[in-house]
Amino acid sequence: MIKIFKTHEDTGITEQIDSIERESWVAMTAPSATEILKVSKELGIDIDDLKAPLDEEERSRLEKEEGYTLILVDIPVIERRNDKDWYETIPLGIILTEKVIITVCLRETQILKQFTNGMVSDFCTYKKTRFVYQILYNNASLYLYYLRDIDKKSEEIEKILLEESRNQDLIQLYELDKCLVYFTTSLKSNEVVMEKLLKTNSVRHYEEDEDLLEDVIIENKQAMEMTHIYHNILRSMMSLFGSVIDNNLNQIMKLLAAVTIVVELPTLIGGFYGMNLLPESMPFSTSPYGFAIIAAFSFVVCIFAVYILKRKNLW
Repeated sequence: MIKIFKTHEDTGITEQIDSIERESWVAMTAPSATEILKVSKELGIDIDDLKAPLDEEERSRLEKEEGYTLILVDIPVIERRNDKDWYETIPLGIILTEKVIITVCLRETQILKQFTNGMVSDFCTYKKTRFVYQILYNNASLYLYYLRDIDKKSEEIEKILLEESRNQDLIQLYELDKCLVYFTTSLKSNEVVMEKLLKTNSVRHYEEDEDLLEDVIIENKQAMEMTHIYHNILRSMMSLFGSVIDNNLNQIMKLLAAVTIVVELPTLIGGFYGMNLLPESMPFSTSPYGFAIIAAFSFVVCIFAVYILKRKNLW
């Protein structure tokens, strides 16, 4: 799908247009092969560069080509799995030419929707450098938003696990930790791109946009720090609950062992009386109260064994 937008300099209004014009924005979302070929021919862009952002494993980078500059960054997206929202990253391609700016992505993203919905102030398609910085700033802000969401989810799971340890909740913690691994890798790659963007001459730098680029770098670093903190917290939490589960299992095994010892004592006494010996040789075997006496004796032995086990902190 291709949508084309242009900001009119006289009115400052951005509207969708039907054809590619100078100073317009070409937004390509999961484009077909025909659409890629059309844009490639019309704007003189290599097909491989237009296809690169459609590969989920493509790395972030900044490349200067003949007639245009390719900027690839990773953006966070929500993936729905098992009726729950999880987070991953996909590439977003930004191609700067003398004529237009092009964005290429596999999915519709909140980052670009903010521009099409008029939610970004000072947005103009003809100010391409500022547009790039605004995209990068919104990207870093979206990382921070999702990180806060991940932190809230981890706190909710922690409360549940404190009451009852369930496998599905531990798996959710693992999934959140995996999301943070994706975020860490992507943010580090994006940082490299921003550092190159700051030094490169392939993108025109304007004095009025320098503060915006600095804000982008600060937001990205903050997102990296938060990702590192939340990642360590989740790892510690998973390790803690793993230790708690092991400790609970040890307590159960210890209790079962103690119960086995106590139960074995009357079984042992009863085993003696089950041997094929003369009645006269067994105490209380000829007494009419023999069974009651032996049962009471076994009960006393069990009580004494429980007392000993409690003193040893084994019960």
